[in-house]
Amino acid sequence: MGQPGLRERKKQKTRLALIDAALHLFTEQGYEATTVDQIAAAVDVSPRTFFRYFATKEDVALSLPLDGQEAMLAELAARPAEEPPFAALSQAMRAVVTMLGEGDLADTARFLKARELIENTPALLAGSLRRIMESEQRLITEIAGREGVSRDDPLAHFVVAVFSAVTRIGFEFCGQNGTLAIDSLSRRLEETLALAERSLRPGWDRPGAGSRPGPQFIEGSSGQVAT
Repeated sequence: MGQPGLRERKKQKTRLALIDAALHLFTEQGYEATTVDQIAAAVDVSPRTFFRYFATKEDVALSLPLDGQEAMLAELAARPAEEPPFAALSQAMRAVVTMLGEGDLADTARFLKARELIENTPALLAGSLRRIMESEQRLITEIAGREGVSRDDPLAHFVVAVFSAVTRIGFEFCGQNGTLAIDSLSRRLEETLALAERSLRPGWDRPGAGSRPGPQFIEGSSGQVAT
């Protein structure tokens, strides 16, 4: 694919300018006190132009995490079909974090600023959790399709639930003196993924992995015990 054209670059520049203005105003005067008119004025565009890019001020505040979720879904769809679901999810997440860490410093700083704002603003945190739940539903659909099971099959839901819990721990407590940093975020994520990978039985996330033909026995101190 070639480089984006002039029109697309202008649109991206305006979008980033609106995001930067919104994040600055939200941080300086508070999310609730900031209006769409103020954000548009800071970029010297009309409110109508703002609404070409974002439906609400919540959308502009959450735009970068949502971009990350879209990237995660794209990376998952590109993983090899034979890869186990949890491994595919983990590798997709690693790819997104790597892209963030290796990207433009301004983009990284913008993303971290948005995350801090969301975590410190109850209304945005609630909105972010709602969007994460919506993204999880799309992950479930992707995992079910990869494994050839119905979307209603508990397997896909369980795999995504486990992955979401693991990554939530990975993204928590990764600040340095109250400030998020990509290297600490990546390190914490790797630690939690490694913990999950060594704790989960191989094949747990594949269809039929838990089926056993009948009672199996382990040798206990008082003889055999059915399991």
